[in-house]
Amino acid sequence: MKTKPTFLHQNCPLITCMIQADDPNTAINTVRNAIADGCDAFGFQLEVMPREYRGEDKIKSIFHEMGPRPIYVTSYRNNKSEGLSDDELVDSLVYLINCGATLADVMSDFYCPEQTQFTTNAIAVEKQKAAVSRIHEVGGEVLMSAHTGRFMTADEVLRIATGQQERGADISKIVTVANSEEEEFENLRTCERLKHELDIPYIFLCGGSHNKLLRQIGPFLGACMWLTVQQHDNWSTKAQPVCRAIRAIKDSFDYN
Repeated sequence: MKTKPTFLHQNCPLITCMIQADDPNTAINTVRNAIADGCDAFGFQLEVMPREYRGEDKIKSIFHEMGPRPIYVTSYRNNKSEGLSDDELVDSLVYLINCGATLADVMSDFYCPEQTQFTTNAIAVEKQKAAVSRIHEVGGEVLMSAHTGRFMTADEVLRIATGQQERGADISKIVTVANSEEEEFENLRTCERLKHELDIPYIFLCGGSHNKLLRQIGPFLGACMWLTVQQHDNWSTKAQPVCRAIRAIKDSFDYN
């Protein structure tokens, strides 16, 4: 069996271009432009794609355009997936891995929704572990995510990241908020602490009014990838930087 490209054990952070599109042709055009802009990997957000376009032939046609680059996939509860159960969301992640994706995003509050997207409910945690095992069994890698919706101290972030690690995640992803310079610089310190205190790769990001610095230099402090967009449009996450701008930053940094 052909080995999939991986998000793990990379020598330097990857520029991952997130694809949010409401039809396959738009997704494919964005992929082609992002390759020209120099991305290293892709993220595909299934929840944005209408359900009538989620057939295997459509998904594989999008993934085919991504070439040999690793593919990260999400299946969140919002947008066009609203109303699906968490079991159905996990099923869709397994489906996307079987379609050719590498890395599946298991939300840290699957089976027990919480405002911070991180639950400690024992039953939910066991179900999350089972979901992680299921994705691993079909050859996928697992990222566990928490979009907390608020600023968090380094200790709070580390508690979530450690919990994700204990549940079997290969990569931790935590998105907090920064609405002041003080919170912005505290997030940079948190990013550096994760590098030394967590045993798995991680993505640490923030939203809010002071989000740009962390999103641009976080990988220089230890985060494993940038999350970028090819361009800002109706679906793209506005806080994510443009791929070609990050390409210029990355190419100017000496990783040796």
